[in-house]
Amino acid sequence: MIRSVGLHVSFAGRAVLTGVDLGVSRARSTVLIGPSSSGKTVFMKCVAGLIEPEAGRIEIEGRDTARLTSAERESLADKISMVFQRNALFDSLSVWENVAFRPIHNHGMGRSEARAMAIEKLAMFGLRPDVADRFPVEISGGMQKRVALARAFATDPDILLLDAPTDGLDPIMTHATNDLIRRAVQRGGTTVLSVTGDMRAALAYYDDLAMLHEGRIVWSGTTAEAGQSDDPRLHQLLSGKSDGPIALRARA
Repeated sequence: MIRSVGLHVSFAGRAVLTGVDLGVSRARSTVLIGPSSSGKTVFMKCVAGLIEPEAGRIEIEGRDTARLTSAERESLADKISMVFQRNALFDSLSVWENVAFRPIHNHGMGRSEARAMAIEKLAMFGLRPDVADRFPVEISGGMQKRVALARAFATDPDILLLDAPTDGLDPIMTHATNDLIRRAVQRGGTTVLSVTGDMRAALAYYDDLAMLHEGRIVWSGTTAEAGQSDDPRLHQLLSGKSDGPIALRARA
C-alpha cells in the first residue's frame, strides 16, 4: 500500500533520512520505532506529502506520488488521515468543527449532520457531547489528542498515519485507542502506519515493525519476529536500556 524507495531528506545541511526503504502492507498495521530525533516524524510527513524528499520516492498503491496530477493527488489525499504529534488542531474552530472539517469542506456534508457525526466520533475516544462546542484552548492536552484521533477516524480512511497517537493519554485511554486502531485494521481493512515510543504497545497491537536509526531502516519484520530478534540495536530500543550500540546524544 505504501512504499518508500531511497528516501533522502536534510535540513540546513544536516542529513535526517539517508536512503529509507520501507514497505507497508495493505490492510495491516505497521509501527515505526527509533531513537529520539531519528527522523520518524519527517518520514511520516514525507508519506503524507507535507515534505518533499531531495531524492527517492514515495509510492502509494503503486503510484509515485511525485508524478500524480493535481486531481490525482487530491483524490489520493482524500483516502488518507493523519494524527500529528502535536495534534495540529485549528484554534479558531470548535472541537466538533475540527473533527468534521473534511466532511464539511471536502464532501459537502451539512453542518447539522456533521456535528452529529463528530459527537459520535468523539464518544469513541471518551469525550462527552458538551466538549463538542468548546475550543481547543479550553481543553487539556490529552483531550486535544483525543480530538485529533476523532478527526482522523471521521472519514473512515483507507490509510491512517499516526504520529505518537497515544502521547498524553492515560493508561485506560491508551489501551482503548490502541484497540480502536487494531480494530480499524481487522474490521475495516485500513492500512495503518504509526510512530510510537511505547514499546509494549508496539509489540502488542501492531502486525509489523520497522526500526529507523541513523537515517535508514535497520530492521523490519513482524512484531512476533521483533520480540525474538537478536539484533542489538532493536533489542536495546525494545528493552529501553541505556547501554548498547545506540548512544545517548544531546538534541539540538
